[in-house]
Amino acid sequence: MNGISNEAFVLGLSAVGAGIAMIAGLGPGIGQGYAAGKAVEAVGRQPEAKGDIIQVLLMGAAVAETTGIYSLLIAILLLFVRPLLGGL
Repeated sequence: MNGISNEAFVLGLSAVGAGIAMIAGLGPGIGQGYAAGKAVEAVGRQPEAKGDIIQVLLMGAAVAETTGIYSLLIAILLLFVRPLLGGL
C-alpha cells in the first residue's frame, strides 16, 4: 500500500501542532490590551492611585505574557527539535 510514511505523518502533525500552539499567542495580546484599557480608565477616575494601578497592570501583563512565551517554546520544539520522531 502506497501511503504516507510514519515520519512524514509525524512531521506533518508536528507542524499542525505548532500552528495550534501559536494560536495561544492571541490570548495574551487581547488580554493585555483589554487590561491596559481598563488601567487607563482607572487612572482617569483616580489619578492619585496611578502607581498602584500601574504596578498591578504590569504584574498581570507579565503573568499573561508567559502564556505566549510557553506557546512559542512548544512551537519551536515541535518544528525544530522534533521530539516525537524518537518514538518511531
